[in-house]
Amino acid sequence: MADPDTAAPLPAATANTHVHELEIVEVIRETADTVSLVFEVPDLLTQRFRHRPGQFLTLRIPGERTGSVARCYSLSSSPHLDDDLIITVKRTEGGYASNWLCDNAVTGLRVTTLSPSGVFTPKSLDADLLMIAAGSGITPVISIIKSALVAGTGTIYLFYANRDASSVIFGTELADMMTEYPDRLLVDHWLESARGLPTAEALTERLWPYTGFDAFLCGPTAFMSTARAAMIAAGMTERHVHTEIYRSLTGDPFAEIVIDRDDAETPATATVELDGRRLELPWPRHTPLLDVLLAGGFDAPYSCREGACSACACTVRSGEVRMLRNDTLVDADLAVGLTLACQSVPLTDHVDIAFDQ
Repeated sequence: MADPDTAAPLPAATANTHVHELEIVEVIRETADTVSLVFEVPDLLTQRFRHRPGQFLTLRIPGERTGSVARCYSLSSSPHLDDDLIITVKRTEGGYASNWLCDNAVTGLRVTTLSPSGVFTPKSLDADLLMIAAGSGITPVISIIKSALVAGTGTIYLFYANRDASSVIFGTELADMMTEYPDRLLVDHWLESARGLPTAEALTERLWPYTGFDAFLCGPTAFMSTARAAMIAAGMTERHVHTEIYRSLTGDPFAEIVIDRDDAETPATATVELDGRRLELPWPRHTPLLDVLLAGGFDAPYSCREGACSACACTVRSGEVRMLRNDTLVDADLAVGLTLACQSVPLTDHVDIAFDQ
């Protein structure tokens, strides 16, 4: 194994090289309450905005009362097909950010964003995929579908629930893909206006032929609970079920990174495997690992910096850490050594960590 790269001593603070501005070059009206926003990525930022199908962007939305709010929106574009980044936003009743974007996003508007993040992405595009979506939950799902059809070889079944025909996002695009890939893609539309809400029984009947597939599920909370119960009833194992859950962020993931250089204790040492590199860094005892990495200019994955998502999840290979907050990892995750980089501080003098999710 190659020797770890040794980083320079950490500064007290560093410019936010992980925060960028992108310009909207097109606004596409998908439905009466849904828009797709097309962002152009400058050549200098191409590497920063490389992404995997199913990932998302964290945007800073102006707010009169708070100055700004941060929200995560899935990418509906495919890195294997689209040159630009595209997010799709559905207006949510009472939702400040979605309404602001639907009302104010125009060509030429510059939006502050973090690099793409998220783990709702298949390990292989050659796998057979069971895709389940409701409403705007289709956004990351269609990114995966397009990518798998263009760059993979597997079969895809999509169950897609909506209120009525007028609320179906990407309906024409999905129909065109079924025509182009008739032997690989089957789309099963469920309209509440005609059939009522989908039940676990109805879903189980439809999903059981695909229990050997890798499943990806995104939509409203109640729908996902019903769909998950149906998949388990159909015989699918939990390890094959992947879900995307968004929470409104309460903190500011765009805030300046500050490292406490007055820390009286001798820093621990972190050996970190990230993007194929092994880094060796001093780790102040009361500073989360993510802040240490970002302050050093390393492009670690994250979206919230408050322990509310799993975008910065990493594996502790040796040593011990303590999480300041954890709203997302469950006991099974902790048992295999997962931790959240944005909340982890060292308990031992040396910790070996890998971003391998």
